[in-house]
Amino acid sequence: MTLAPIESLAGLPEAPKARGGTPRAAALLAAAAALLAGCGGPGGGQESGAEDGPEGAPGSSGARLPLAGDWRGSLASPGGPLTFGIDVAEGEGGALTAALRNGDEVRPAGTVTRVKGGVVIEVPPYRSRLFAEVTEDGAALVGRWERDLGDGYRAVLPFAAVHGAAEAPDVELPAAAVDALSGRWRVDFADDDEVAVGIFDVRSDGTASGTFLTTLGDYRYLEGRASERGIALACFDGAHAFLFVAALRDDGSLEGDFWSRDSYHDTWTAVRDDDAALPDDFALTAWTGAADLGDLRFEDLEGEPRALDDPAFLADARLLVAFGTWCPNCQDLTEALKRLREAHPGLSIVGIAFELGEDPERWRDAVRGYVDHHGIDWPVLLGGTADKGAASTALPVLDRLRAYPTTVFMDRSGTVTAVHTGFSGPATGDRHDLLMERFEAEISALEGGR
Repeated sequence: MTLAPIESLAGLPEAPKARGGTPRAAALLAAAAALLAGCGGPGGGQESGAEDGPEGAPGSSGARLPLAGDWRGSLASPGGPLTFGIDVAEGEGGALTAALRNGDEVRPAGTVTRVKGGVVIEVPPYRSRLFAEVTEDGAALVGRWERDLGDGYRAVLPFAAVHGAAEAPDVELPAAAVDALSGRWRVDFADDDEVAVGIFDVRSDGTASGTFLTTLGDYRYLEGRASERGIALACFDGAHAFLFVAALRDDGSLEGDFWSRDSYHDTWTAVRDDDAALPDDFALTAWTGAADLGDLRFEDLEGEPRALDDPAFLADARLLVAFGTWCPNCQDLTEALKRLREAHPGLSIVGIAFELGEDPERWRDAVRGYVDHHGIDWPVLLGGTADKGAASTALPVLDRLRAYPTTVFMDRSGTVTAVHTGFSGPATGDRHDLLMERFEAEISALEGGR
């Protein structure tokens, strides 16, 4: 089943509007699509527009940088416009930085740089960027989202943005519609054997926010619009471009579509269930002990092989974390681990990174950028490619690697006390708080010699 495009659903999200309320996103995204089609394929990036246009024309070295302030961005997802906010701030010397805004989250997205060919908004550490031409009036951006998926930057989706905050919605949603959509839902995705949980908050002005919880992690901060006919939620964080659209059926259930980036589509259904829950994420992955820690060796960032029983890694409480720099749930876990290290200075953490592509040097560069971005002070080793089958082979001490991240709790002797699969980040609210309490309890028990 495929629902109508998002812009045709009355009351659901509209494409961004320029100041004064004139709709421009359709034309801008069409221009972005044309630009994407002509960008020269993979690696289109900063060099691709180096000779575009005369001096002073949009896309040339004379184009104006985006004005500081709020922007409303949109990606041309196959399911319809996927909208998000961009906050541009001006610092000392006129340097510009950007942050991506999705619901309650404002995530720093790096620098805004003028290049010959347009403007680049970097989104570290995902090796992701928005590349756009600036219109002559400086009020709009037209371009593409690019991401390095392990083999160099490639164009992913057309991108456009207009300057100015989104207009306040002129909608008064009936209380019955708010009640019909808000709350907790049991969700079935067609491509997933596991049940998910949807948590939606719909307000009377038609704005909506929420997330989906799965056994592998959550879909982070989603925001969008709702009407009496259904709901649409989206997120762009530099790594993922998610769009969820669903229609409210006569029986009170939801039926809809899920698009991710430019290449993935799934369908989903949901029923209201205040008791909807996921399986225990501490019971999904088993420690087999099929190999000695001393036999598991991975290169560090200097290329030196390190065994997992290296004396430098020993402590009363130890964590082994399988993760990827490309993974937003891993980013959430990393920030949580930094806080845990502050509370437990003796905690030993060893990260094992599984990266996109097949080039170890690219893996190393990606991990170095990740370490710098997050200010990580624990060792990170290169596990290999992100393919879960290959990662399971690299870590035979687990029955299999089901999710990034996966966190192993162990004592000084290497005895494993818990294995946690996935990560529920701060977008999940109470579930995140409970998870952090469990992490804290596991670490405290190890330090106390459980």
